[in-house]
Amino acid sequence: MNPDIKICGLKTPEAMDRALERGATHVGFIFFEKSPRYIEPDLAGKLAERARGKAKIVAVTVNPTNDDLDEIISLVRPDMLQLHGNESPERVLTIKAVYNVPVMKALAVRDADDLKRVEAYIGIADRFLLDAKPPAGSELPGGNGVSFDWSLLSWLDDRVDYMLSGGVNKDNVALALASTKATGIDLSSAVESAPGVKDLNKIDQFFDAFAEACLPEAAAGS
Repeated sequence: MNPDIKICGLKTPEAMDRALERGATHVGFIFFEKSPRYIEPDLAGKLAERARGKAKIVAVTVNPTNDDLDEIISLVRPDMLQLHGNESPERVLTIKAVYNVPVMKALAVRDADDLKRVEAYIGIADRFLLDAKPPAGSELPGGNGVSFDWSLLSWLDDRVDYMLSGGVNKDNVALALASTKATGIDLSSAVESAPGVKDLNKIDQFFDAFAEACLPEAAAGS
């Protein structure tokens, strides 16, 4: 089975429709006001209806309060919450108990020590998103278009179901799939013409490269 593809930071009907047409399994809305991909929950709710039943709707938050989540859950009705801040395992458990929505916990990776944090969330988070640590000076926890050493992921065992994020693009997606056990790929800046501006041609180019990477002969040659 091919890995999932999540297109994150969607803000327009055109980009949403193209992502769905090309086979995105997950679509993400960013509810972090410092991000150029930020979208108001009421607008996201309307856009989410284009995807409902076709792809999983993911609400991306950073250290959300319960008031934040109340609004997002009410207006967007996401299939999954992505927690991209420093939420503790206890906070993740509380959110799951209160809102009864699966949670994907994002963790930032630069070196092997960073991956030790995964252990505390195993059996709590329904899925992980492993992203590169943001570069110095960035206020964004994700969507920076930078990568990390994917070979670090080799020690993770089968208990860790993760999406790979951070610097994956049309040129390296085949390598990403061949060198990791990622069950999904998360994209944002790789399919943009400018921060927060999704490019339909880049979406097409990525999915073309992804399809080629998933061909049996490509897998056999990896």
